Amino acid sequence: MARRKTPSRTAAARKRAPKVASKVAQKIAPKVAPEIRLPRIAKGKKPQYFSDPAIDKLLWMTLTLMEELSVARDRIDTLERLLDDRGLLRQEDVDGFIPGPTARALRAARRAGFVDRMMRAAQAELGAAAAASDPQSDPHEEARRAVEG
Repeated sequence: MARRKTPSRTAAARKRAPKVASKVAQKIAPKVAPEIRLPRIAKGKKPQYFSDPAIDKLLWMTLTLMEELSVARDRIDTLERLLDDRGLLRQEDVDGFIPGPTARALRAARRAGFVDRMMRAAQAELGAAAAASDPQSDPHEEARRAVEG
């Protein structure tokens, strides 16, 4: 009786084994780097770019303002284009709009909250200086008046 050759590996083992590409394919294929996962928590001190920490705080406040303004302008542009494309609102309607008393009050409240968020970086220093000079004064009042002005 003739002996049958037994395969060196079982069919299941062949399915599990990784397929090896030809030598040419291995040379041509780009090398894929393993995924690197970085920690999500910053370690160390916050970088300081200027000799005066107050200037750094102003820099961060300005960058935050730039980010918010850029996103807001993009969204406004999108809304105006969509409304104009659909014939619901023309650019002239937006430019000529005069808000009523309720809209003005809501805008003023939103603006005050925005100023508070922008001033958060310097709030401790402003609060300490204001308390030392006049405990009844609000450190953000001057900024609010300038924005609403």
